[in-house]
Amino acid sequence: MTAIFVMLAASLSIAIAFLGAFIWSVRKGHYDDDYTPSVRILMDDKMPAAKKKTK
Repeated sequence: MTAIFVMLAASLSIAIAFLGAFIWSVRKGHYDDDYTPSVRILMDDKMPAAKKKTK
């Protein structure tokens, strides 16, 4: 029974450490997209719809 409590405490502490590392990395901007804005100018825009001729 003691082993279950030890393993439970260890797993909770590891999970909290990973959660803390994730929150830290999000706040520091590690998941910001720096690549897309620089290549957005190279992407083609959609062609405008052709105007219908009226008689």
